[in-house]
Amino acid sequence: MSTNEVNSEHVEGPRWTLHKRFKTYQEANQYRNGLLIETDDLQVKVHRMGPANSEFFTVKARTNPEIALEEEMIKKRAEKKARKKRLNKKRRKK
Repeated sequence: MSTNEVNSEHVEGPRWTLHKRFKTYQEANQYRNGLLIETDDLQVKVHRMGPANSEFFTVKARTNPEIALEEEMIKKRAEKKARKKRLNKKRRKK
């Protein structure tokens, strides 16, 4: 890394949720591909879990962080509008 590069702070995205467990990677990958075809706003991964002698594969998914961030901003704006509306209503009564 050069001295000119700026380190940006890591921002956590939405949590990964467990969808299903499979004994083989091929089954898990098939399920993952099905989820990807159904929706465009999901990120899906196959994760190997368990000890070496009894491993299994899980399919995990989460909403795309960019889409989740947009939804969060819309929600915050709506809350702010509601607070302002309530405050203005109280001021008018006086």
